[in-house]
Amino acid sequence: MLAFVSRILLLIVGLYLMPLGTHALWWALRDDVAPSWRAADWSSAKLLPAASEAPQAIVAVYAARVGRWRGIFAHHTWIVVKEAGAGTYTRYDKVGWGSPVRTNGWAPDGRWFGNAPHPVVVIEGEAAQRLIPQVRQAVASYPYQTFGAYNAWPGPNSNTFVAHVVRSVPELDAALPPTALGKDWQPWRDIVGLTPSRTGIQVSLGGYAGIALGWVEGVEVDFMGLVAGVDIRRPAIKIPAWGRIGMDPITW
Repeated sequence: MLAFVSRILLLIVGLYLMPLGTHALWWALRDDVAPSWRAADWSSAKLLPAASEAPQAIVAVYAARVGRWRGIFAHHTWIVVKEAGAGTYTRYDKVGWGSPVRTNGWAPDGRWFGNAPHPVVVIEGEAAQRLIPQVRQAVASYPYQTFGAYNAWPGPNSNTFVAHVVRSVPELDAALPPTALGKDWQPWRDIVGLTPSRTGIQVSLGGYAGIALGWVEGVEVDFMGLVAGVDIRRPAIKIPAWGRIGMDPITW
């Protein structure tokens, strides 16, 4: 029994704590981390064309590292939509201050605490136009959008919100980054269910631990919000704190 426990502890240290520690060291050596909310750059990263120059419908999900020490292990994700011919984008975020579901609080492709975002999924044209009503309905139906219905860890948080939209609109065909802390949170009554893409099975123990096996998500093992795994569809490994390393996961 003691030997078994020792092996489990070694596995946790090697698979989760060592990557976390090395990424923390790398993060501490950076000289471009914004020291505060006010000092951070929140401007557009110029990933999206001006709405007036893009007549097509667009649906996108973006992710960016969060601020200060939390960026060691976590990304923040959000959703952007624009109907065909619309002159503006609409951005949806779940945040822990003010109105929990924020609409157009920041530039649609804005930096987050100075960290440039990267696209998780971008869909354009007729396919996007068909999905936009479903996305808006999913945003409106999010069950944890009242004041106080936010828990940074293990959830529900900003990434739980985006995972809800992805789960409600599986045609997005998106897998959130392994560092999207809170994406795997589910209430205890829903321990076993489908992955957000509905292409596999997910087991979630209140966001503290879990496993997901899906064609879109790949294989993911969650321990205290840190995720390790592999992606078979778009070959890559998922390393706690470091994130995904391998083929670009974005779907266009």
